[in-house]
Amino acid sequence: MKNSKTKKLAVAALFCAVAVVGSLFSFPVFGSKCSPVQHMVNVLCGVLLGPAYAVGAAFAASLIRNILGLGSLLAFPGSMFGAFLCGVIYKKTRSVIGAVIGEVFGTAVLGGLCAYPIAIMFMGKAGAGLAFYAYVFPFFVSTFVGAAVSGMIIFALEKTGALADMQASVNK
Repeated sequence: MKNSKTKKLAVAALFCAVAVVGSLFSFPVFGSKCSPVQHMVNVLCGVLLGPAYAVGAAFAASLIRNILGLGSLLAFPGSMFGAFLCGVIYKKTRSVIGAVIGEVFGTAVLGGLCAYPIAIMFMGKAGAGLAFYAYVFPFFVSTFVGAAVSGMIIFALEKTGALADMQASVNK
């Protein structure tokens, strides 16, 4: 594992696996399945690996969750926007709080708004019967819990110096 890309891919795969297994701990809010572990993984992956790997891990986890029947099609916009925004904000600012806010905003607002057309096109009348803003609240609940937990984990890692060591390790 001397190659940085190989290390990052392996870590992203581990994060993807945690997100899939963590989706067993989901709860319904209105028309979506809320999976806070996915959002915790998004922030951790965005901070450690960057936006591209965070989006890739979020996409792969959403795909596997759908194949296994553990998620809905709303898992795609509900995870990928937050992962991207979290990773970009952290890469630009090195702010954990910024990364957490990026995850929450990206998932709740951007993902919630994009969930409406997906519900109309692919989920039929039952999914589209709700107004488009009805997805923002359930996505907010899910992402807030997961992002808060990951923020606490990252702050603890930063305080001990382990975060810098982990980031250096995957970038070697």
